[in-house]
Amino acid sequence: MKKTLVFLSLLFSFCLTVNAQIGRDPNTPDHTPMMNKSWEAIDKMAYKVSYNGSKKIYTPFYPTELKALENKTVEMPGYMVPLTSGRTHKNFMISVLPVAQCMFCGSNGIPPMVEVFLKGDAIKFTEEPIKLKGRMVFNKDPLKGNSEIMIVDAVLIK
Repeated sequence: MKKTLVFLSLLFSFCLTVNAQIGRDPNTPDHTPMMNKSWEAIDKMAYKVSYNGSKKIYTPFYPTELKALENKTVEMPGYMVPLTSGRTHKNFMISVLPVAQCMFCGSNGIPPMVEVFLKGDAIKFTEEPIKLKGRMVFNKDPLKGNSEIMIVDAVLIK
């Protein structure tokens, strides 16, 4: 009888734990919102479409609000998106969504991302949000490499 009571109490506590994980508040976001003034300006970047014969050419268009941040030091909270395999990274993308979130799914399109070049040592990959501080520069010809918007000389803010 005593073994049965212990078993039932363990089963009951297990069910409560599982229910607490499965039955979490549906209004709780799956990730920490990362948008700030810098991200809002980046999100306004668009592309001008031109043609070279029958070939479409997409050229980045930086609106006034975004141009105001060029060569300025900005703080960028976000999630690491590695460009190469490995545990540590000195060059990676940062996004407002976690890497586990499919960035090409959903109805809102691709989330804003920028390429990061760290000033110091490489940092270990994490799925947790990070915050960086660095100088924002634009790549006028992204077809020749790198992202349209880059954060250079970036340092991790703890």
